[in-house]
Amino acid sequence: MIKFKLEGEFIPLIALLKATSLVQSGGEAQSIVEEGLVKVNGTTEDRKRLKVRVGDKVEFMGKIIEVI
Repeated sequence: MIKFKLEGEFIPLIALLKATSLVQSGGEAQSIVEEGLVKVNGTTEDRKRLKVRVGDKVEFMGKIIEVI
């Protein structure tokens, strides 16, 4: 599990994927979200601009990011 310390109120989903190095670029992050390959709190998510907040769990390719 990857623990990501949030600095501020939220982080956009695609920015979180980039910040944790699960993707190489914003374009790649947008594509994987649009393809439905990302789950947020157990639900498949297709909104690229979703605001991820403290307590959320994001899953992609078997890796889980816990936002703290």
